[in-house]
Amino acid sequence: MIYPMFMVVLLTFIVGGVAVQSRFSSVKNGVVKASFYKLMLGQEAPESVIKSTRCFNNLFELPVLFYVIVTLHIVLGMEDVAGFVLAWLFVIFRYAQTYIHLTYNHILHRMLTFWGGFVVIMALWLNLLINID
Repeated sequence: MIYPMFMVVLLTFIVGGVAVQSRFSSVKNGVVKASFYKLMLGQEAPESVIKSTRCFNNLFELPVLFYVIVTLHIVLGMEDVAGFVLAWLFVIFRYAQTYIHLTYNHILHRMLTFWGGFVVIMALWLNLLINID
């Protein structure tokens, strides 16, 4: 289960890179002044900056519960097939949600992928509770 966890960490680094690149581009293209990023105040941020920053922040919300439950599965030696499949399913939902958020950003599609991941996290927790000694 370490590989699904690594894939979410990798996604976090990728989106962080996208967010930083978006900020540099906004300054380089003269859309915002560099001083804007001190407090994110003083003018309106470009959509690409807002989307990438919010997407990056989202990767420190629900995925935290994923990191905890996967770590518990590993530490307690409960790496079963159901947990393995659920962990990869969460990765798929998270990558899909991120893709949607950073591209066409359709709110219903994004919400469905969020709730898919949410249900998977709950299933991982239930899997642990049901199978714990």
